[in-house]
Amino acid sequence: MGVLAPAALAQDGGTHHGGGEANLTLPDLGTVSFAGGLDGHTLLLFGLLVCALGMLFGIMTYANLKSLPVHKAMGEISELIYETCKTYLVQQGKFLIILWAFISAIVLVYFGWLAVTGVDAAGAIQRGFPPFKVAVILFFSLVGMAGSYSVAWFGIRINTFANSRT
Repeated sequence: MGVLAPAALAQDGGTHHGGGEANLTLPDLGTVSFAGGLDGHTLLLFGLLVCALGMLFGIMTYANLKSLPVHKAMGEISELIYETCKTYLVQQGKFLIILWAFISAIVLVYFGWLAVTGVDAAGAIQRGFPPFKVAVILFFSLVGMAGSYSVAWFGIRINTFANSRT
């Protein structure tokens, strides 16, 4: 680390570009190619196809498990375990929403007022993203939370089904 510090300090100042993912400049998806000429748009669509296939696999697994025979006593215990887990998940969801409220306040202040977004013609650093961009960041933080939460819920449901089937 001590060897790299003088080299970093000796570099030309150049134009300042704000750090972080929010300041990344992405190329047009149609103009870039990956792995043998696959364009960015096709690559993203392939990723969506993989997600859709995963969802289809989950739905088919759920339907297959639900149609299997279950012993009455095991089914009752399984449902009791599921209800207990569901109660826990609801409490966890409430906690996550409260936690998200605190984190979103910090995100709002950071991206709305503190984040470096560029340098104007006079060389002054500009700060803060437009409100719409901050709203998009907050929205997709909720999308990510909802995705994780729903996967946990589905996993618990599948697990309680599978454990009570023969």
